[in-house]
Amino acid sequence: MHDAVSLKAIQSADGRRDPYAHYARLHTRGTASPLDRVRDGYDVIVFGYETADRVLKDPAFRLMDTEYMDGAVARWREHTVLRVLKDSVFFVNGSVHTRMRRLFHQAFTPRRVTSLEPAIARITDDLLDRIAELGAGGAPVDFMAEFAFPLPSNVIGELLGVPEEDRAWFRPRVRALSEIFELDGSTWSSMRAADEATAELREYFAELAAKRRADPRDDLVSALVAARAEDDQRLTDDELLANLIALFNAGFVTTTHMFGCGLTLLLARPQALAALLADAELASGYVEEILRYEPPTHFLIRYATVDTEIDGVPVPRGSSVVIALGAANRDPRRFPQPDVFDPRRADNRPLSFGAGPHFCLGAALTRIEGQVAFPRLLRRFPALALQGDPGPPTKLQFRGYETLAVTTESSR
Repeated sequence: MHDAVSLKAIQSADGRRDPYAHYARLHTRGTASPLDRVRDGYDVIVFGYETADRVLKDPAFRLMDTEYMDGAVARWREHTVLRVLKDSVFFVNGSVHTRMRRLFHQAFTPRRVTSLEPAIARITDDLLDRIAELGAGGAPVDFMAEFAFPLPSNVIGELLGVPEEDRAWFRPRVRALSEIFELDGSTWSSMRAADEATAELREYFAELAAKRRADPRDDLVSALVAARAEDDQRLTDDELLANLIALFNAGFVTTTHMFGCGLTLLLARPQALAALLADAELASGYVEEILRYEPPTHFLIRYATVDTEIDGVPVPRGSSVVIALGAANRDPRRFPQPDVFDPRRADNRPLSFGAGPHFCLGAALTRIEGQVAFPRLLRRFPALALQGDPGPPTKLQFRGYETLAVTTESSR
């Protein structure tokens, strides 16, 4: 018999500042536990690494698609953000998911991602030039606004075909969408802001799709519009717009927070920073450990399609399951000394991008952006420093900093 736990501790102010202390207590209980449905809104939490990996790969556990929402959430279709996103690859299952994912996989093949490396290096260097200019004379620079956000948004913008002059417009709208994915984020005000942002994003991408239909370019929007015209079974109009919104948002939000959290981790560990500065070939291990140690996303949600169990915890059909990626990445059964930041960690395979059929499409892109950008950043600004203590992030889903003030001196 498993005693129920509650999410309230992790959702408290202390829990948001240090969720890992709570995860460590969970690990003493095993790998999964029931939740208090009335208090928490979910039925089961999974926090063991091997168990989380298994659940994510198990077809009995599905994304919360329209079928689930229609049976479990009253009046959800009144919200534009939910209605639109449920048509995207991130919220569909089975054959619909397979059809959509096959279309988008071509944009994120290893060869296509590798081919973006020169563009990533160019965009990185352009941003570093701007930081050098803004930071002249010791002036503080907001690392999030000037680097962590524009680098991945420019990369995914290049891939999709979003014009450069439009990309900054997305940031507040993406922030509004991100808020509702917190475990307790579906408040009236957050849902209203997300609905408004989604309506604006839908209108934007409808106009962009129309432009690419009339004047095709070498980008993913043009390719998707062409596929839509050639075969009505590829994507409906609603699916096209939903996926463009979701892909652009997902294409940089987690990468943005990887850069912000990664920089604070490195600046707090001078020896680790010096080792990376001395050998850029170590960047792959550093990126993987940053993603394990401070993952941008801490939770995924699934529901059970059959009566089943998870490591002895009963899971009736229709039950909602919280998969705690942040906890799984600190599971001492999988990662020795899990609270130690060790970029040379052997067999380091965190669950930060999920697992199974819904493994993150952009995982390889995020990794290569980090591998290219971190060494260039540190070489260009060896005196890079935080201006004051930013404290820990306080979000759990899309965990990271909104602003991060740094000072720098150009090495030129």
